[in-house]
Amino acid sequence: MRILAFFLLLFGLYGTQAEAAAPESLKKLWPDTDFSKASVDLADIMAGGPPKDGIPAIDNPIFEAVKASDLPENEPVIGLVINGVARAYPLRILTWHEIVNDEVGGVPVTVTYCPLCNSAVVYERKIEGTDKATTFGTSGMLMNSNLVMYDRASETWWQQFTGTAIVGKHMGTKLRKRPARLESFAQFKKRFPKGQVLIPNNPKARPYGNNPYKGYDSARKPFLYRGDLPTGVPAMTRVVAVGDTAYALTLIRDEKTVMDGDIRLRYEGDHASALDAREITASRPVAGVSVQKRDADGQWEDIPYDVTFAFVFHAFKPKGKWKFTP
Repeated sequence: MRILAFFLLLFGLYGTQAEAAAPESLKKLWPDTDFSKASVDLADIMAGGPPKDGIPAIDNPIFEAVKASDLPENEPVIGLVINGVARAYPLRILTWHEIVNDEVGGVPVTVTYCPLCNSAVVYERKIEGTDKATTFGTSGMLMNSNLVMYDRASETWWQQFTGTAIVGKHMGTKLRKRPARLESFAQFKKRFPKGQVLIPNNPKARPYGNNPYKGYDSARKPFLYRGDLPTGVPAMTRVVAVGDTAYALTLIRDEKTVMDGDIRLRYEGDHASALDAREITASRPVAGVSVQKRDADGQWEDIPYDVTFAFVFHAFKPKGKWKFTP
């Protein structure tokens, strides 16, 4: 009921586009999107409540030094390092903005988080076949309860979980993922004591630190989801998605290290859930992990992964593998 009340509030604050994203209404709302190119049934895309950019992406991010931050150490952050530049993006901010358009170590990236899927993924902002990087915004649409982003150059729609263009000019193109970790701020500080942490452009714009999805990750089923649920796996179980394989997060926590071929998954301490208590810092602990593969020199290096819910993996990887035992 708390989740329902929150979304009713969103509908009241932002208005709604349409309960179901009917093709004709979409064309009126998105005149610059090429709807003749779509890899999905438009009827499967639904409005999430806020309209286009109703959840505002951050385009001019501000950072402070890790050592100057008062962010609680147990709070979850997306830890990213590119060309020696390390930055932490707290979920207390991304919960309210979902997208941060940034440039890290000279690489234009978009740092994304979908609260309904607990999906935290970093992509490069330069689209294959284009000359320069674009920026991304929130469309107000969902597919399989997952954020649908759009790029501001062509207004193509992109699935946040997969990084694939599903509607518009770039249909079928995939954004390049960048390795990032979902970890506690304490763990990020330990790894990068000279790193930077994202702070709000306007600290009073949102109740940063509060979780508007209180109790969501202990719900029995997902919200704003119309697809099939996985068989034999609770829909809201957290899994570590690596390519076409989903590993139970509890497996990594219990085993500490899991080897699967040339991939190593390791438990890296706990962080607070961003989707449990009203205040994130008071939320229950969730395992943080790292996923690595040996490079050409035999050294372990991070590879992209996502800690998400089982229903999300099932929706986008219906033929994927599940690994719940050593």
